[in-house]
This record gives sequence, C-alpha cells and structure tokens, in this order.
Amino acid sequence: MPFAVFADGSANLPKKLLEGISLLPCEYTVDGVAKTYWGDVDHFDAHEFYEGLKNGRVVRTSLLNTQLFLEQFAPVLKRGLDVIYVSMSSGISGTYNAAVAAARELMGQYRDRFVHIVDSLGCGFGNGMLAIEAAGLSRQGVDAKEAARILDEDVPHICQYFTVDDLNFLKNTGRVSGFTAAIGSVLNIKPILYGDASGHIVSCNKVRSRKRSIDALVKKYSEKRLDLQEPTIFISHGDCLGDAQELAEKVSAVTPGANITICQHEPFSGAHVGPGMLALFFRGRER
Repeated sequence: MPFAVFADGSANLPKKLLEGISLLPCEYTVDGVAKTYWGDVDHFDAHEFYEGLKNGRVVRTSLLNTQLFLEQFAPVLKRGLDVIYVSMSSGISGTYNAAVAAARELMGQYRDRFVHIVDSLGCGFGNGMLAIEAAGLSRQGVDAKEAARILDEDVPHICQYFTVDDLNFLKNTGRVSGFTAAIGSVLNIKPILYGDASGHIVSCNKVRSRKRSIDALVKKYSEKRLDLQEPTIFISHGDCLGDAQELAEKVSAVTPGANITICQHEPFSGAHVGPGMLALFFRGRER
C-alpha cells in the first residue's frame, strides 16, 4: 500500500525530483524580517541571497516544530495512509526530535497507522536523496514499515562532502573558532567537511586554494563511491556555478556514466555555510 512521503525545504530538491514528495516549509529571518521557504529551489534567487550574506545581512533559522508536523501529518493519517518523513540531521537541528515527538503523539491517536521519522544524519541532498528513495519505494508498493527499514539502513551510505569559501560563516554557527577562522582566511585555507556517523559536521581535511578543495572533493568521491555503472550524484553550490561545473566534470572523469544534478543550495542551511559553499553528495561504502 502506498504511503505518504514528507521532506522539507532543506532537502534542496528541484521540481523535477519532487514526484511523490510533500515539502514542509522552513522559517527563517533576514535582518529580522520573517521569511518562509517552501522548497522552491528552482525559483530561489541564490545570487541575491548569497550576495546579501556577503554584504552583512544576518540570517537566522528556526527548527520545524512539533505543531507543524501534527498539522501536516494528521490529515494524511485520517485518509488511511502511513507517513514517512525524512528529516535533516539530528546532529545539526532539533527538527528531528520535534518530528519524533509528533509521530509518537499521532500514533497514539491513530493506532492503525504508522509514522516513521528517518534521521538522514545530513542536510541538503543528504536528506533529499533519501526522500527520493522513499517516494520510489512508495510507488513500488513497498510497505511503509519495510520502507522505513530500508531507508534507515541506507543512511550510512549517503556521503556528503563539502567545502566553504569563508570560514566566518562556520565560526558564527560554532563550527570553528574565531581564531581558526581568522588564520584560515589569512592563509587561504579551505576545509573539507562532511556529515559524520552521528550527523555532526566535522572536518576531514584542510587544503589551500579553491582548486585544491575541488580536487579534494573528487578524491573523496574516488575513495568512497560504490562501484555503480550509472551512479546518481548531486552537487549544490552557494552561487558558484562555475566551480560546481568544474567539480561535475572531474567527477565525470572518474565515473563517465554518472548521472549528475547540479543545483543552487537552498537558503535554510545555506545561511550556515555561506556563499561559495560547494557540496558533493553520492552513495558510498561508508561516510
């Protein structure tokens, strides 16, 4: 029996990949002005957003709260459908815990229904890839409980590596110290970061220059990738399309048959990594 699949704007999915997926809104503020991002990444003005960050605009994000999940899931459960929601990492947001609280309450009310929250341990295409997989399982008629098991088992194989152009945005969210950000800026250090096994963002390498950071991402892909004939790969960027295209070309050289999607990076998590962020997402042996 088909089940309903939910994700949110942080999944970074373009419209062509949204079949069978309902997106929940993400709330944030720009210089204190409230904004709602519904996940329409195709029409998101990345240049305006990231230029604003460069020029000092202050963006604050809020977790998706339990009430939102109750309001969105309940009508679906009333129609007799089970629900799977693919959440951004519990290691970077309280959204996962809020969704779990809603799931417990709703399953107490709708005892014949099943609600499962997938902790993607990632963000951007890190949860978007799993949402796409969930929608595919639903279309195939896979039972929601079996789909939940498959998705949870797939989480450790969703690899997500990225680099940033300005360490100060990571400093502002507590990912690096002020001293590290200052020294890194002077020395042109570009960290290579990834979502680890607990869903936290950590550094796995540091290089100098943008070119070397792109090469380092390709190296991670070469080391971690599964040996698939036509792997599906996603690249997102913070208003640096040229770098994203260069990354895609180098990944294609490693796997000529790769199906690569390049997309601007959504604002909800983009505010934390800043302009010039470049990320690579793929299925691998391990994170």
